[in-house]
Amino acid sequence: MQRYFTDQRHEALRQRVRDFAEREVRPRIAEMEAHRTVCHDLSRLIARQGWIGATVHRAYGGMGAGHVAKTLVIEEISRVSAAMGAMVQASQLGVAKIVHFGSEEQKKTWLPAIASGDCLPTIAVTEPQSGGHVLGMASTAVRDGDDYVLNGRKIYVGNSHVGDLHGVVVRTGEGSRGLSAFLVETGTPGFRVGAEQPTMGLHGFSFGELFFDNCRVPAASLLGGEGDGLSVAYSSSVLYGRPNLTAVSLGIHQAVLDETTRFCTERQRYGKPLAALGAVKLKLGRIQSRLLLARLSAYHAVHLLDQGLPCDAELMNAKLVNVESALESARDAMDIHAACGLFTDRPVERFLRDAHHIFAPAGTSDIQLLRLGELALGQAKGEWSSRLAELVRRDPADWPEEAELPDGPAPLARLI
Repeated sequence: MQRYFTDQRHEALRQRVRDFAEREVRPRIAEMEAHRTVCHDLSRLIARQGWIGATVHRAYGGMGAGHVAKTLVIEEISRVSAAMGAMVQASQLGVAKIVHFGSEEQKKTWLPAIASGDCLPTIAVTEPQSGGHVLGMASTAVRDGDDYVLNGRKIYVGNSHVGDLHGVVVRTGEGSRGLSAFLVETGTPGFRVGAEQPTMGLHGFSFGELFFDNCRVPAASLLGGEGDGLSVAYSSSVLYGRPNLTAVSLGIHQAVLDETTRFCTERQRYGKPLAALGAVKLKLGRIQSRLLLARLSAYHAVHLLDQGLPCDAELMNAKLVNVESALESARDAMDIHAACGLFTDRPVERFLRDAHHIFAPAGTSDIQLLRLGELALGQAKGEWSSRLAELVRRDPADWPEEAELPDGPAPLARLI
């Protein structure tokens, strides 16, 4: 595994996350699948391991370990439960807005709490009528003395029901410079979370609605300046959303291979293991090949991001390749399992359901292809990985030695 841009510290972290996921997460999957409700206690338990702070600088209480470390954390949890992997990735997506646009006071206030697991952040951009068209949003914030008053509705907000701090992008003016972002705490008057809705997959994870009805927040809650909202939304999506969801897909993909090879070894046909059939070996070979390519694209992209190098194209491509290949491999796994895959006593049907949930967030496959086409034609409007390179570059010397890496809640005295 160290071939994929990792070193001994990365792999030691991977083993700790894997052990935790097997010990604490796997035993709860059946309950999450049965009840299909948000798993609050497990979300908090995972957060308090300190891993949400993977990209948070040690000066603010985080690990300061970078995007490769963040990716392997999400991958290993998603390999056991994509729902909890999605919870971790959504939390780390919520980190981005404060890292890149927060004032020093906002960073000192919120980043240590996030890194320790005492605060789970979200980012809320999508609206019912505009969907992925960020400039089409209609929710507003109006200045009123020392406050802003927010009105509107957000949908598909990751961690909606477990989040403590919501980064909300709303309209403060006209056009592309008319969007601004605010930090809104759960419990603020005029803010409420919508009822949980049943979903096809990712049972245990919440991605619901937020409502703002004359929700008053202090002007100090503004992230960056008025007009920075579009940058908050786009940079968070490109630099965090795409690689984070890539990692969830990668974890699902690995689980598909693990479970299907196990099934093929144990299942007997004509007095031999199913794996002895040539047609089955061919399908397993395709799954293995896709996974090798998917992992390489995922870790290469975040390695470039950690180095502060231009990599928007690689991040887009990694999400495209991982989502599409995980779906294809899950379908091949269902073919191999045949009727056995239709029953919930085996996890392969869960893998297929969960994989579909990673398709749309941070841009569908068509959106990734559209943006890649624009890059090929020289029509891209700059790269976020270049604009914010100084904030994402990692000095390996900043990451503590293996013995210092958190194996539990991160202390509040150690971002991008």
